[in-house]
Amino acid sequence: MKYLKTIYLLLCCTLALAACSDDDENSASGALSITTPAYTNVGYNKVTLSANISGTEGVNIVKRGFCYGTASHPDIYDTTSEVRGSEISTTLTGLTPQTRYYVRAFVTLYNEKPRYSEETSFTTPAETLSDELAAYEAPTYVDDYTSFSAWSNRYDWNLANVHDPTVMKADDGYYYMYQTDASYGNAHSGNGHFHARRSKDLVNWEYLGATMSETPPTWIKEKLNAYRQEMGLEPIDNPSYGYWAPVARKVSNGKYRMYYSIVITNYIQTGKPEIENNGNFDGSWTERAFIGLMETSDPASNIWEDKGFVVCSASDKGKTDYGRSSINDWEGYFKINAIDPTYIITENGEHWLIYGSWHSGIAALQVNPEDGKPLNALGNPWDITGEDNSGYGKIIATRGTSRWQASEGPEVIYRDGYYYLFLAYGSLSVEYNTRVCRSRNIDGPYVDIHGNSAMGSAQLYPILTAPYRFDNSYGWVGISHCGIFDDGAGNWFYTSQGRFPVNVGGNEYSNAIMMGHVRSIRWDANGWPLVMPERYGAVPQAPITENEIAGDWEHLALTTSTGTQRTSETMTYDLGTHKITSGSWKNATWTFDAATQTITTSAGVVLYLQREVDWEASPRTHTIVYAAQSNQKTYWGKKLQ
Repeated sequence: MKYLKTIYLLLCCTLALAACSDDDENSASGALSITTPAYTNVGYNKVTLSANISGTEGVNIVKRGFCYGTASHPDIYDTTSEVRGSEISTTLTGLTPQTRYYVRAFVTLYNEKPRYSEETSFTTPAETLSDELAAYEAPTYVDDYTSFSAWSNRYDWNLANVHDPTVMKADDGYYYMYQTDASYGNAHSGNGHFHARRSKDLVNWEYLGATMSETPPTWIKEKLNAYRQEMGLEPIDNPSYGYWAPVARKVSNGKYRMYYSIVITNYIQTGKPEIENNGNFDGSWTERAFIGLMETSDPASNIWEDKGFVVCSASDKGKTDYGRSSINDWEGYFKINAIDPTYIITENGEHWLIYGSWHSGIAALQVNPEDGKPLNALGNPWDITGEDNSGYGKIIATRGTSRWQASEGPEVIYRDGYYYLFLAYGSLSVEYNTRVCRSRNIDGPYVDIHGNSAMGSAQLYPILTAPYRFDNSYGWVGISHCGIFDDGAGNWFYTSQGRFPVNVGGNEYSNAIMMGHVRSIRWDANGWPLVMPERYGAVPQAPITENEIAGDWEHLALTTSTGTQRTSETMTYDLGTHKITSGSWKNATWTFDAATQTITTSAGVVLYLQREVDWEASPRTHTIVYAAQSNQKTYWGKKLQ
């Protein structure tokens, strides 16, 4: 019993000593005072807080700081920011724009409950474009993707290995891109056709896969050999196929169409395949091309159902006049070449397929809205006549009377009362360049900016893209066969491939490096499109100010000399005198219009400005660019940083 009493007395003494110790630690805590936090520099995602803690003498403070949240009376179990000292201050970052936050300052004491100040609150404003621009980070993906060009790296490609792209915006908010099979090192070979990718921001693209299996639809061979039989030719047992230039469009809610082209590259007379260096040339032209149709209800699934034949290449020379005297004979057998389709639903609800490449020009064919097939019956594809070419379509653009014209890749859109027809001029390796004409009617007549008819022999203007090179880069060539699309909010975009020039970095195959390009379009005062000189990078379009114009710019002119890259010169814009003090427009004066974001020069040119990425800078950053057109030239410029 004495033993138990002894233990009891020792325990009581221990508790008493502990209680005395606690009182000693915070003997003055009753005098502790915390002021209500003050807030300053409230931004869309940040705020600066301050408060004062007094009466801390003899107080054992463990932590001090601010607790905050979107609900009233935040405590230390919400988000906190810890600081030191009696005059405490901190800057909170990562806040949500247009959100009310509640704040209390706090201290935690040894063995006591936390102490809090009175509560205050503030509301973050909306994020401004200037805020976004200050925080902007440019894309970092490389243009020379040869080190990861192989099929096994396809999920890292982003916009690598893109050629002849078409882009549509779907109901799920994604932009979907589809393309020709061409790729560096034939990476797509054996892995299906008409490959797809998608993006939310037009900068970062996710590879989805092929939309068509490696084996082509059976109807193509069947249709080909049925025509050959009627022409008195032997069937081709194993046709050689080329897969080219699809176009994808939303038709209605939950319904999307893709028109694609498949070319048969065997010779007509013997059916032998076309091989390198014309080894099988048999004195005839190669076989016809076919345009087919696929549909899907969900582009994200990347499952497309083939709907079969739409149209094929057609001739007006009969069943037997398919001979070609030599490989330098350019009087093609086919009048209309069934590749490079584009598709539009007109303002009055008509559906039209626009297609054609080289040969005799570009055709407009009306199709049935219900099934996407020709509205009227097609005649025999070796004996077409009349303005509508026996149902194969009316020619709406041609470059003279030649049967082998350097014009292809049509694209058509509707904007503000006009149908705009975009065309690719030249061969695709280097000189590819983009022209545009317009009409009040989908089937013409189309004219260019100078009133020249698209059915004449004159070149069309303006030039929208052409080979070019800014300093500190290899530049780009082969920039055409475009897709034109909008975001539904009035912003328009141009997409195509860009190729590297030949022998870049000692790579003899560098011209086969093809990168998908997306570029912004501005429209001039007369409704003609201007494609921006730098690729789109989702740069926030904070209003450009006059002070930002001053300084050095790279300036170049796109002309009909499209066989080589256009290079830049330096122009200097002086703010004090409003003169251009160096370059081709030296001594010209300039004025800035903040409302239209344009510069007007006394040289008679209006420059349309936009913020874009300086892709040639290291590291990349945002800059200001311009595009303009005058006197059959297009001017591109970029502000130097």
